[in-house]
Amino acid sequence: MLTLVPTYATMTDDLDALIDRLERAAEQLRSGDLSQDAAASLVEDTAALAGQAGAELERRARAAAVEPRPGQEPLL
Repeated sequence: MLTLVPTYATMTDDLDALIDRLERAAEQLRSGDLSQDAAASLVEDTAALAGQAGAELERRARAAAVEPRPGQEPLL
């Protein structure tokens, strides 16, 4: 069974994609061109995207805490 481990580049690309989508949504909301229903739907979608971005940042923080820092050897 082949298990794919996400690489740093993949994780960065995923986070960058989320950020791009959040920025586009913010631009749409600021434009004032959306109907109230469309704006409300976009706000809900934006909240979900922000949650995904937060979860990705949390995963990265936890992974960084587990990895030893360069030059830090375990004590015997």
